[in-house]
Amino acid sequence: MTTTIFGIRHHGPGSARSLRSALKTLQPDIVLIEGPPEANDLIALAQSGEMKPPVALLIYDPENLPQSGYYPFAIYSPEWQAIQYALSAEIPVRFIDLPATMRDSARSNPEPEPEPVDRSQPLDESETTPGADPLGWLSRAAGFGEGERYWEYLVEQRRNSTDLFAAILEAMTALRQELTEHTQQRDLIREAYMRQCLRQAQTEGFQKLAVVCGAWHAPALVEPLPAVSEDRAILPTPTKAKIQATWVPWTYGRLSAASGYGAGVESPGWYHHLWTHQKNVVIRWLTNVARLLRKEDLDASSASVIEAVRLAETLSAMRESPLPGLAELNEAVQTVLCFGDTAPMQLIHQQLIINDRLGKVPSETPQIPLQQDLQKLIKKLRLKQEPIEKTLELDLRNANDLDRSQLFHRLNLLGIGWGKTQRTSSTGTFKEGWLICWQPEFAVKLIEAGLWGNSIESASTAFAQQAAQDAQDLPSLTTLLDRVLLANLGTAIPTLMQRLQAIAAITSDTLHFMNALPPLANILRYGDVRQTDTTSISIVVDGLISRLCIGLPNSCQSLDDDAATQIFDAIQQTNGTIKLLQNPTQLENWRQVLIQIASQQNVHGLVQGRCCRLLFDDGSLDTKATSQRLSLALSLANEPTAAAAWAEGFLRGSGLLLLHSDGIWQVLDNWIAGLSAENFVAILPLLRRTFATFSSPERQQMGKKVAKGKVISKVVVTESANFNTTRSRQALPVVAQLLGFATATN
Repeated sequence: MTTTIFGIRHHGPGSARSLRSALKTLQPDIVLIEGPPEANDLIALAQSGEMKPPVALLIYDPENLPQSGYYPFAIYSPEWQAIQYALSAEIPVRFIDLPATMRDSARSNPEPEPEPVDRSQPLDESETTPGADPLGWLSRAAGFGEGERYWEYLVEQRRNSTDLFAAILEAMTALRQELTEHTQQRDLIREAYMRQCLRQAQTEGFQKLAVVCGAWHAPALVEPLPAVSEDRAILPTPTKAKIQATWVPWTYGRLSAASGYGAGVESPGWYHHLWTHQKNVVIRWLTNVARLLRKEDLDASSASVIEAVRLAETLSAMRESPLPGLAELNEAVQTVLCFGDTAPMQLIHQQLIINDRLGKVPSETPQIPLQQDLQKLIKKLRLKQEPIEKTLELDLRNANDLDRSQLFHRLNLLGIGWGKTQRTSSTGTFKEGWLICWQPEFAVKLIEAGLWGNSIESASTAFAQQAAQDAQDLPSLTTLLDRVLLANLGTAIPTLMQRLQAIAAITSDTLHFMNALPPLANILRYGDVRQTDTTSISIVVDGLISRLCIGLPNSCQSLDDDAATQIFDAIQQTNGTIKLLQNPTQLENWRQVLIQIASQQNVHGLVQGRCCRLLFDDGSLDTKATSQRLSLALSLANEPTAAAAWAEGFLRGSGLLLLHSDGIWQVLDNWIAGLSAENFVAILPLLRRTFATFSSPERQQMGKKVAKGKVISKVVVTESANFNTTRSRQALPVVAQLLGFATATN
């Protein structure tokens, strides 16, 4: 009976190739692999023709999904190749890592951890040996700056090495003897369980065992093993959690170290290239680089590719490397093909070195009903789960596009953000833009959402109904109602409407009514396109507008600056919403409210000025009446700061009124000219803030008028009117300074 230990580095093509060769030579009768034993029944699916790495084993507790864990595999992962060898050789293969039911108990050990472990991330060696990356230690001892470069030099650039695993075992044995303090209790527990699995296989009569594990654990599995009683003594008692497992698609982006995966590699796409092409590696890689650059309309001639090959090989020879590695290739590419520019290197890094490859799992993979329903919808709607961002412009008049839109909206309700809405070039409501990008972690979110129902429609409906019951204010309810109608969840609407009417009946905050309106107006706007019955919503909207028209005048009394700003924004938003609805009765009621606020006492100037501006814009006030109100607000009887607030409310956002209304221009000009130096300095920040909201062309036109010293008033000025021309010109430099232009001249 013999047991051979293969200490490997996760996701290394050279290690995987050497392991495959060693297994063929050894011809074991069982293969034991560091991995989740809960997934032993799923190993056979790895041989399916539909299985395309990268993939991951998802281990989860249905009652504690945030603690889910992943075990990722690339095609060049040694563990994956060990599985493929065992299945093709028709010999047993098992996972022997610590079960999830024992992992939580092991974590409860009082030994302090350097940092919290994020179980949403893939499981990896960094979790078990914090701060003690074996490859990093060896790399520094060998004089290399980083572990991955050292591994590439040691393994990836060499062909099948027959003595590789013996050398790794020897190095790790020496390393663990020197770094005993880095072997944590959690490591010892995992290794004790692995030895139990090894003993079990020996007891079953297997004579030639192959054990594939992380290099750090290899010395702990070598014969002679400790006494069984010693291992039993440190193994925790399993919890009663009902752990489940399944295969899920993975991506090279999530396999990279940049994603936060501790056992990730710096260049998963490069490693895929090394695994796929054993000959002409350098030429093939640089050819792919040239194709990518040409695709982006960048020059990449054949002559440049040849020159880059020569440079990479020269750099490799100078550094005494057997073959050019990724570092030499990157330097050659940047120098020759990118002409020293770093910008194209970012593209090469993302598209080739990392790669956007997404794996695929067989259709017979265990799935919850919600996952199965989503797969049916994806197939029906001709969508693809891709890890790259893609823009879709949907025409909601098209049945398939409408169904796509509803699916994306339903998934968003469930917290699965496959799609994000985007602006479109069309001004019509029948166009909808989406930016879609599938993420592997959505698999866990789908399992979590499965608690709400067995189909996307039923789950999103149940979620929306519960969210409605939990909502405590009108804006959140109307926003939810908007999302529900966009998702076409008609059965959830009665619950939302009942809750909305109940909250509205006890709400006295006018701001809540005003903030609740825009989503409802959006719903009414989409009603024709999405064929949604909006009768009940119209009733609610009528009620909200009636109540805010009654309560708004009182809400505008005695406001401080912050409250006035809130009311200002709400009035502006509500005005646009009511105009959008185009209901004559609502428009008239709103007009009367604006007139009342613009005329009543003890209203903040910012709010009063805005109401006056809105009345002027819709024709309720003509230029003469508006100029009179402006003149009254800016009279010397009012405090300068209050007058400036009124002017800000009236003018903010658009300077066209000043450009085209000579009377208003003259009133403002006279007011500024009449300010004392002290008052002018006090209100200057307010005026600057107001004029800063005007567009640049508007400010330029104002500056030209000021520079010309043009008297814009239509009033005929004669000497008998006692008009002081000299004094009036003194105001021009002040206006020019206010607008940010050079001092005006005659």
